[in-house]
Amino acid sequence: MSGLLDDFKSEFNKPNNTLVQLILINTVIFLAVILVLVVSKLTNHTEYYQWTLDQLMMPWQPGALLRKPWTVLTYSFTHYDPFHILWNMVFLYWFGRLIEEYLGSRRLVGLYIMGALGGGLCYFVAYNLVPYFNNQVGGQVLLGASGAALSVAVGAATLLPNYTFHLLFIGPVRIKYIVLFFVVLSFFNSVGNNAGGNLAHIGGALVGFVYIKLLQNGSDMGRPVYWVMDIWSNLFRAKPPVKVSQRQRSAQTTPSAYAAAGSSATHVGIPDQDEVDAILDKIGRSGYESLTREEKQKLFRASQKS
Repeated sequence: MSGLLDDFKSEFNKPNNTLVQLILINTVIFLAVILVLVVSKLTNHTEYYQWTLDQLMMPWQPGALLRKPWTVLTYSFTHYDPFHILWNMVFLYWFGRLIEEYLGSRRLVGLYIMGALGGGLCYFVAYNLVPYFNNQVGGQVLLGASGAALSVAVGAATLLPNYTFHLLFIGPVRIKYIVLFFVVLSFFNSVGNNAGGNLAHIGGALVGFVYIKLLQNGSDMGRPVYWVMDIWSNLFRAKPPVKVSQRQRSAQTTPSAYAAAGSSATHVGIPDQDEVDAILDKIGRSGYESLTREEKQKLFRASQKS
């Protein structure tokens, strides 16, 4: 057991590993929920399991949400169906690696969190203001990373619409068509049995599109998320020794872990036209997949300049 925990800590603490960290957080919460379910059934106290879910799922009623405001975020890390979390994590991995490669770790987290908040907001507004949903007796609670994952997917498709995935039995498909299919499917299913989840998909998709478009125009709507991330990482940063020499003091400008993880996205200089042409030639010869992380981020910076 200790070896398993050591492996988990080692994997979680690797630098530039944000995508895996998001997947691990979702997985740990899922396993914890399943553990509570098993213990509750064995002890014949299933109310403990329902209470645990109630603390994590987002309700649609304003009063209930005011009593549990943290659920606007925790719902997007909570699953109890193995196939639900498996699909969401595969979807997040496919598209999240593109966002992480081109925009860096900080922006991947920012897009995931903003997508989760946007999905929750869409669900909340629809169930309280749209008559069709408002008239449904009891409404629905919201859980699952689908809205946040679709936000990341739409963000990747907005950033790299012609990037190609090779799908089993289908062949090469541009990601803009894959993502469009899921957005349209969510729209039509928003009046079905899983209306709440599909409303979150639509909200997350809208956030993903707006996030990238604003970023391409020089505005980053994820800044509040980065600010919270930096505060959180500073709380757990080791404090320097009490006795510090003048030379050491001047050198202590170590950024936070999240800042370091995202530094490759924020400190890559704007490339000149020769660099851009060389990158485009490489894409023409070998495709997007052949680019290095730095080349991908330079290409994005060039798109902001144009």
